[in-house]
Amino acid sequence: MGAVVRRPVGWVAAIVLLAEAVGFVFVNGLMATVVDNQQMSLAGLDPDAMSNGAWAAGIALGLYLVVCAALLVRAALTDRGFGRVARPVLIGCAVLHGVLGALAVGLVGWTAFLFMMVVLALLVLALVAFGERPKDGGRAPGAGAATGTGAGAGAGAGTGAAGPAEAGPSAA
Repeated sequence: MGAVVRRPVGWVAAIVLLAEAVGFVFVNGLMATVVDNQQMSLAGLDPDAMSNGAWAAGIALGLYLVVCAALLVRAALTDRGFGRVARPVLIGCAVLHGVLGALAVGLVGWTAFLFMMVVLALLVLALVAFGERPKDGGRAPGAGAATGTGAGAGAGAGTGAAGPAEAGPSAA
């Protein structure tokens, strides 16, 4: 996939993850506020502990999604693949969305499931489109091929024969 697809997918996935991070923090904050105001308890747990736990979970998940979005923004800006740390972090984010989608279909409904699957698809597409970072630290696979600056660009590329300018004086 060329940069025409790679970069927009990275940007769109990053924007969606940022919006989702805000949504998760908001929903968990709302749940924490309701639990705190109503002094709700589950199996004898302290309502303050439940409220603090909801806030902590929302903030932790929100920060994780922001980190994933930052990794996607970096990849979209530089048009380079993901490194050793970024790739597993984004794969974990994709797995998280798959699990949350499976839970959402039963707890919330098909609309939430659809949203989670769209985010999952964006993450998988970004992971596939950017591929692994080359060992020499270069651009993502196929980057620059359309402009003639990628690997194999130049006269006679792909023909298997050298052009007349490359043949040298002994070819005459």
